[in-house]
Amino acid sequence: MNNTAQVEDWLRRKGDWLREFRRDIHAHPELSWRETRTTAAVFDVLTDAGLKPRRLSTTGLVCDLGPDDGPRVALRADMDALPIHEDTGLSFASTEPGVSHACGHDLHTSVLLGAGLALAELPELPVGVRLVFQPAEEVMPGGALSAVRDGVLDGVSRIYALHCDPRIEAGKVGVREGAITSAADHVEVVLHSAGGHTSRPHLTSDLIYGLGTVIVGLPGVLSRRVDPRSGTIMVWGAANAGSAANAIPQVGALHGTVRTGEHHVWETLEPLVREAVDGMLGPLRVKYELNYKRGVPPVINEEYATSVIAAAVRAVSEDALTDTPQSGGGEDFSWYLEDVPGAMARLGVWSGEGRQYDLHQPDFVADERALAVGVEVLAGIVFESARD
Repeated sequence: MNNTAQVEDWLRRKGDWLREFRRDIHAHPELSWRETRTTAAVFDVLTDAGLKPRRLSTTGLVCDLGPDDGPRVALRADMDALPIHEDTGLSFASTEPGVSHACGHDLHTSVLLGAGLALAELPELPVGVRLVFQPAEEVMPGGALSAVRDGVLDGVSRIYALHCDPRIEAGKVGVREGAITSAADHVEVVLHSAGGHTSRPHLTSDLIYGLGTVIVGLPGVLSRRVDPRSGTIMVWGAANAGSAANAIPQVGALHGTVRTGEHHVWETLEPLVREAVDGMLGPLRVKYELNYKRGVPPVINEEYATSVIAAAVRAVSEDALTDTPQSGGGEDFSWYLEDVPGAMARLGVWSGEGRQYDLHQPDFVADERALAVGVEVLAGIVFESARD
């Protein structure tokens, strides 16, 4: 029996168990940096299988398999949930009010665990493998930075990951060379004014007018100063100021995100935003504070690593491989790729019928058929990596 057949055999024997494991952690979601129960559950399963996982300095864990000499590939899954109340009606829906796995990290964790257990049963692995169960992907700048500081990339030649995609049908995996996600930064502008009566704006500084100027002007400036082919976009998510129609308020705030698909553009955005905001508010005599929080760089899939994933997907089924567009969303898997090459692919979780959900929606549902596909693809990445 070859390696692929043995993984398939593991799924036949353990597929129901893996589904129940996924449902258990789905029902008990944990927010970023609080994934203690999930970490313990994975740790115990790996330990019971005779493996030697080790916890990270916060939450999360890693576990090595296979030979210690030669190249080692890392397979990564994120573990945290979102502060979103679940509204799916599933029998295993979240038992934590206001918290749910609305981004599929419960499935990511289960897929990686299944792949690790299946690989551990093989008499010999062609390359060393490191399973990385990472905390806190959902908060910027992400738990990947902490994991890197904990040494999860030590001795690793490449790193790979799968992420749920509700726009792709279960049984298929979307692969893309180059940028597959975008850089994402947070922008907060807090404005201050002496306030005053709306009949005499010339005697004070009109904070509301300043807010409006920045709301409209900053996205416009970026659209003219940055190459539009970079996919750079500025969108405001919150604007707060005032409570009376005839009073200019003293404080107002804007919150938004800046995203781009190009790494070199990402490095230039903060000074450009600061220059633009200062230029717009200076003539209005509105005082302000600009808090620019750099988030994550774009995930740039290496050519070779992308070909490894594609080959692993084809080994599951010739019909399983599909392409996928670049996303405007951010993903802290990109921090690993600052140090070692690698790639991320999109695991289809749409049932193929009815509504296509989106990530981060309270009624997001993932088709569990994706579990077996994900396990086979991650295991296949290990087998294909031996051909490097």
